[in-house]
Amino acid sequence: MYSKSLALPSLPCYTTLMTPLEYLLQFVRFTHLTHKVERVARIAGETRYANTVEHSYQLTLLAWYLIEKEKLPLNKDLVIKYALVHDLVETYAGDTYAHGTEGKDSKVLREHEAQERIALEFPEFSDLHEYIQKYETKLDPESRFVYALDKLIDPVNIYLEDGKLWHEKNVTLQEVLDYKTEKIAVDPTVSKYFAELVTLLRKKEDILFPKNNTF
Repeated sequence: MYSKSLALPSLPCYTTLMTPLEYLLQFVRFTHLTHKVERVARIAGETRYANTVEHSYQLTLLAWYLIEKEKLPLNKDLVIKYALVHDLVETYAGDTYAHGTEGKDSKVLREHEAQERIALEFPEFSDLHEYIQKYETKLDPESRFVYALDKLIDPVNIYLEDGKLWHEKNVTLQEVLDYKTEKIAVDPTVSKYFAELVTLLRKKEDILFPKNNTF
């Protein structure tokens, strides 16, 4: 999650004198940093928060699954790449909790600086930087599909743990709808699933959401 004190170590400086193995070690160190980014989200049955790597893996598999199940006319390889890189900037920027206030004002700047830092550290990985940038612009249906699905995953996971996180964070159904609806609307397939989920949330609102915050 985002923290003002977030200070991940810098990777060793890039140099053309590095050996092939040193390049590989450099990138593996980077993946280790990504594992350290904690999100305000859980998998049902877990007590700890998930990290960005776990979230991205779940998103990638779910995107692939829906493309096959719904027979979507999307470029599968492109979707998988977008899903893998969609939160990679959080390695240095940290995750910003959707229903909190801390870090929201600086989110865009932090993520932009993180993107530049990743490009500086791995200039040899041009594909990575290209797809991070393309995902951010959301000009193609594949990036919009991944973006919408990313917004669906957390409420699905929280629903599967019977609303535990919503109770802990004192989040109302209306707050979920206000934050998610417009974002998920960019993709019609994901919107369909979200509409079904919202029906379930409304039916079980008294169980899934804190009673003292239900209007």
